[in-house]
Amino acid sequence: MSSSGREPAVPPTPPVPLASLLAREDLALRQIAGPSGPGVVVHAAHASELADPSPYLLGGELLLTAGVHIPEAVAGSGAGFDDYVARIVAAGGAALGFGLAPVHDTVPPALVAACDTHGLPLVEVPPRTTFSGVARAVWQLMAEVRLAELRRVAEAQQGLAAAAARPDPVPSVLRRLARQVNGWAVLYGPDGAEIASAGRPAPTEARQALARLADVVRPGVNRWADGPARLAGPAPASATDTVAGTHLAAYGLGAGRGFVLGVAAARRDPGDHTVASVAAVLLSLLTGAHRGGTDAARSAALVRLLLGAPPEEAAALLGAERWIVVHGRPDERPPDAVAASALGAALGSPLVDLGDGVVRVLVPADREPTPCPGWTLGVSAAAGPGEWPAADAQAARALARARATRVPLVRHGARPALAELVGPAEAQAHARALLGPIAAVPALTETLRAWLSLHGSWDRTAVALSVHRNTVRQRIARCAALLDADLDDPDVRMELWFALRQVR
Repeated sequence: MSSSGREPAVPPTPPVPLASLLAREDLALRQIAGPSGPGVVVHAAHASELADPSPYLLGGELLLTAGVHIPEAVAGSGAGFDDYVARIVAAGGAALGFGLAPVHDTVPPALVAACDTHGLPLVEVPPRTTFSGVARAVWQLMAEVRLAELRRVAEAQQGLAAAAARPDPVPSVLRRLARQVNGWAVLYGPDGAEIASAGRPAPTEARQALARLADVVRPGVNRWADGPARLAGPAPASATDTVAGTHLAAYGLGAGRGFVLGVAAARRDPGDHTVASVAAVLLSLLTGAHRGGTDAARSAALVRLLLGAPPEEAAALLGAERWIVVHGRPDERPPDAVAASALGAALGSPLVDLGDGVVRVLVPADREPTPCPGWTLGVSAAAGPGEWPAADAQAARALARARATRVPLVRHGARPALAELVGPAEAQAHARALLGPIAAVPALTETLRAWLSLHGSWDRTAVALSVHRNTVRQRIARCAALLDADLDDPDVRMELWFALRQVR
């Protein structure tokens, strides 16, 4: 609390370092007293010739004066300067600029001494520099700071969104946030335990304080003020504190689920709150699903399928006529439920299935899948509900090809094929007859399919099927023996590929 009985209300504007003003050659300002360094900032410039300008200061201003209220005789004696400076400091003034014209030729030494005593930066303004020019420079620098802040926030939002689409979305978002604020980010569970964290750990005292601050925003927790009075009402969305020189912030995630995002940093830069709020929204989506109309439609479609309705009838509840099946595998680690949900969110669909290390997503055909960082994807052709099983097989083969060729996304080819010249029944009969000797062994059929699709590459086929290359060689040799065919003959390969396209 200031000695004037009121707290300075610093304007919510980006601060400008006083050093940036001093560096402007066009202003030719010179600091002659008081503290300096990057921590000295101003939020505005205000000119006043009142003997006591403190009632008109909000806090954070560079107060500009030509000393009109200070007669030469008073300036020489130094009377009243200590009280004048003390009032400015109590009102939250950030710095004092003293103009050398038209009243005073030099800055009164007593004013210099008072500013040093009270820790108020004192800047000498030369005669050729107008106060309006200083004020304009402050606003120009403020606009530059604001633009840089907006650019930083926009880049941070993009980075956080990309992190949320990775196979390990929660740790990725925390790592990205910790880098943005140059501190520590932690996700607390409903029971207060640390689920995941990233960045440089906060000091023990600050870490304990952050855990207590998380209770302030966690629903259902008794929150106590200093003394015995209990705080009433719902939990706030966020809370901040400063402990042991560390800035702390806690953000409640979702609606009443109890997860909390905590952030600890040595400094709090403009835009940090916005960046952390974006991370909180993403983590809210990742830590729990919200039920609504879309969830009800999915439940209704599932019930109808279980009760025997055809896929076409159940699919109508989901709102799209044609769909794309996407198979995805993480590049680094097996996927979990959170990673699967994150991939679904990145592809724009909540229809996600996780099994056998592969995430399958059913995406409306009007949403074109694009590569997702950290994932390898296989995409089917657009298909109606009756064709979903075939589209699922297409996506699986596209994923195998993407992994074998080490590209992030492969789409199933949809060009008109030779098969269209032959009736489906006749083509399928021919395929069953040709592939009959190996049809009873699915491993042989799938190995032959993968091997042909990858132009006879042993290594790529082994990668696609997750088997040893010698296993591929043995299976292909077995296929050649059972089919009594020369698999080095391109005509034989073409005929076998045609046949494999007719069976699923």
